Parts: sequence; structure tokens; C-alpha cells
Amino acid sequence: MDIRAHDGALYEWEGDVLALGVFEENLTRSEENKFLHPGLAELDYVMGGVLGELADEDDFTGKLGQLSVVRLASSKIKRLALVGLGRANNVMDAVYASDSWRILGFTAARIAKQLKMCSMGLAAMDTNLMDESSKLVAVESIASGAILGTYEDTRFKSEVYSLMDSMLAKFEKERINLEMLSIAASRKAKPSKLTQVAVMSLGTGSDRDEALRRAVCITAGVIVAKQLVAAPANVLTPGALADAAVSIAMAHSEVLTCTILEKVDCEALGMGAFLGVANGSDQPPKFIHLKYCPPDGVVYKRVAIVGKGICFDSGGYNIKTGANCAVELMKFDMGGAGAALGAASAIGALKPKGVEVHFISAACENMISGKGMRPGDIVTAMNGITIEVNNTDAEGRLTLADSLVYACRLRVDAIVDLATLTGACVVALGHEVGGFFTPSATMAQQLETAAQIAGEKIWRMPLVEQYKQTLESPIADLVNTSGRDGGSIKAALFLKEFVDPGMEWAHLDIAGPVWNRKTGTATGYPVRTLVKWIDQQQIVAGVADS
Repeated sequence: MDIRAHDGALYEWEGDVLALGVFEENLTRSEENKFLHPGLAELDYVMGGVLGELADEDDFTGKLGQLSVVRLASSKIKRLALVGLGRANNVMDAVYASDSWRILGFTAARIAKQLKMCSMGLAAMDTNLMDESSKLVAVESIASGAILGTYEDTRFKSEVYSLMDSMLAKFEKERINLEMLSIAASRKAKPSKLTQVAVMSLGTGSDRDEALRRAVCITAGVIVAKQLVAAPANVLTPGALADAAVSIAMAHSEVLTCTILEKVDCEALGMGAFLGVANGSDQPPKFIHLKYCPPDGVVYKRVAIVGKGICFDSGGYNIKTGANCAVELMKFDMGGAGAALGAASAIGALKPKGVEVHFISAACENMISGKGMRPGDIVTAMNGITIEVNNTDAEGRLTLADSLVYACRLRVDAIVDLATLTGACVVALGHEVGGFFTPSATMAQQLETAAQIAGEKIWRMPLVEQYKQTLESPIADLVNTSGRDGGSIKAALFLKEFVDPGMEWAHLDIAGPVWNRKTGTATGYPVRTLVKWIDQQQIVAGVADS
């Protein structure tokens, strides 16, 4: 898909579909049923009143995401689409608007794909009232939405089954990585006909081109995460996840390196908590460490992204049971690792200056076998803390414990860990919002700002220190769970025990928003937030964003 910024009058553009973002306030009309908004009035006049007819026929009010489409006769534009942007005062602020702009791009691209359109123009009313920073946010977000609007994961559909079957057989023998599997499958998928996208009414120039480049890089990272999280556990084994990390490093070899620690390496480092979980599976564990270094080698800030990498979670001997246990979805229990690798792909392409980034994941499965961890077992983490495992279905925090100790030993300045950790966080915040915990006001502000710019919802949760006493064990240093009440808080407090005192640290519980239950698809959450947070570290380090 070729995405470019375009200048000029909307009615002079030539293509298959022009999608126009419209605010609710833009649709006010006179007693003669004419638009009072000068831009809409002019466009409606040039197009022979079709805008007014379109709004009337579909009762178009401009509500966010609302869509109305009409075919145009005797026009250089084959179809006109109106896309609702909601109320203007909710959109015109650059910090809060990115999700609305992304919806414009996504909604328009989705209908263009359905109608088999080849070219699309994207524009919005009142962009002349926006400042430059707001316009750049809009350009990036609209383009990101357009790319995602044409994306469809067809790797495992019936039309590619024979190919997938043969590839899976080869995968078992030769350890073909997931990226190769995806590419092979996509050759049989029906490609989108949408190849030309013009982002209009927001200006042109090198800064717009850079915003479009960023959109492509970041959205590609989101798609990496979506594909990893959506892949079934018989395909995305810990070994396949490690291979995907290697592939990402190879694609950006000038700035990314990848180290994979095998089981024997983890044993030598004393990762007893991670290996305690991994022992129950026939699939060998893999400890993934991707490292990003700026092209010029100059580093002012070092940070780590730590993602939970449970490729399938049966619950272990505390097995997941019951109608609502969603065990069939436990392929997404590596959502933290998927997002970390997606962010690594984006950062490798963007190449930010002045910041070194470590992407870490302890990848394994939580399974039942004669070697599996039992309730009541005691494991020893990398920092020497002993843990009584009173629930084998609280395994993610055990793998994260060793991952966090490993990250701290890299002498980084800040750590963000992310995990599909607790159902308690989903109960508290639902499926649209991720919860985050941090003792640092600085980290809280950075993450909230990054998420707002990225258009992803997060909410700061309390770290109630009094709850720490519930994690005490009579025979070990800690227990890994202590009851359902305040479950997400207690999980965060458990993780805090494996972070060096004084370390800038935040924990993101992404159990809710990692998966869209309505569409049955992975969301790629929170890749955009992670990338924006890493962007902020350039500013903290005093390096201008390039």
C-alpha cells in the first residue's frame, strides 16, 4: 500500500472513494436545509447536493465511527463516504484525538476493501483549525488506521489448509519460524485491492512524510503482535516464538541483536522460578533477549520491556476448568511477549536515538506431566528468593520474577513489564482498559501520556503495601497467590519483590485488552503505547526525536 500526503481541493481529487471525516457540529443546517459549515456547504454544492442527501438517507449524525456511503455519477470520484468523528472538542486536542483519527482511517479502509476499491482519499473537516503537532498526530493515526483496516489474518483459513498442513509438518522437522509460515500462507490469501491512499487536508512536506513512515513502522509492529498472539499453541511454541525474535533481529540487524538462552543456560543463572513452570512441558523453554542499540552507538538512557511469554496455559495441576475458564484462548497468554516483539520490530525500523532498549521474555508452556510443578512445591528465583507455589495457575508471575531480576542485572534505568496476568484486572477494568501499577509518579505520568497519544486505554491501579503481608509463607519467603480479593494488586506486589530498590518500574496487566472477544482476534495492545514510551526516553535523555 502506497500512502502519501496530498494537498489541494477535495473535489479536485480523482480516485475510487473519498472518505470524509465529519464532526457532529459540522452537520448543522439552515432552514433551507443547507449546511452552515462553509467547507461542507462548498463541497455539497460542487457535488450537486449529494452530501445532504447522503446524510438524510442514512440519518447520519457524525457519531464516532458512523459510516454512510454513496456512489457518485459523472464524477472523478466513484464513491463518497462520510465517517463520523464524534464531537469536535473531543478530537481537536492532539493528545486525546489519535483514536478518533485512527477510526477514520480504519473505517474507510475497511469499506474500501469490501467494495474492492483500488484508491482512497482520506480527509476531515476543520483541520485548518488544528496546530501543527495535532496535524502530525492526525496524519500518523489516520494512516495507521488505514493499514489496519485492510489487514486480515487468513493464515489458518480453509483455502490455505493444504499449504499450512505441509508447512506444519516441515515446521516440526526443521523448526521453520512463524514469520516464514505467515508469508507462505499469505500467498494464498486474497490480497486487498486498495493500493493507493492519499491523506488529505492536513498538509504536505517532509514532516508529514516522516509521520507516515512512523505509521507504517509502528503498525507493522502491531501486526507482528497480532499474528503472534493469534497463532495457535501447536504452531507458536516457545521455540517458534524464539525463532520469531531471531527473525525480527535479522530484519534489523544493524540495530538489533538477539540472544536465546536455552534451558541449560537458565539453570546456570539460577532461574528456578521460570524453569519450575517450564518443566511440565515437552516443549523446551527459551529465554529471549533482544537488544536495540542506536545506529550511532551513543546511549544516554537504557530501558527494558519484559513480556510474559506463556505460549499455552493449561493451569498446571490447578487446571483451568468450568464454562468460563476460556482455556481455549490460553494461546494469548504470551500476549506480553507478543507486544514486546512487536515493539522491537517497530523500534528496529524507527531507530530512535540515544536510548538502548532490551526486550525480554521467558517463553514456555504451563502443562501437566510427571515432571510438572505441583501445588506446594518451592522454587528459588534468580535473586535467591524462595517461593511456595500454592497455585500452579499463577505461573506467569513466576516466569516474570526471573525475567525482572535478569533485566535489573542489565543495569537499565527503567523497566516496563507487561502480562496477561490476572482475571481480577479484567473484572475491575473490563476488556478495553489495561491496568498499570508503579510506585513512581514519573513512570505513571510517562505511561499515561504515551497511552493517550497512542490511543490505547490504561488506568493506574494502587500498590497497597499492606497487602504484601498476605504473600508471606510459613516455609518460604513468599507464596505466589493469596486469595481472590485484590488479586491484581497482590500480583503486582509479588513482582515488585524482584525489582531492585529504586528502579523505575511499572507493571501493565493486559489480560483484558489483549484480545477482542467480539471479533475473536488479537488486538496488538499495547505496542503503540510501548513505542511512544520509548520515544519519550529520547526526550528524557535530551535527544531530539529524528
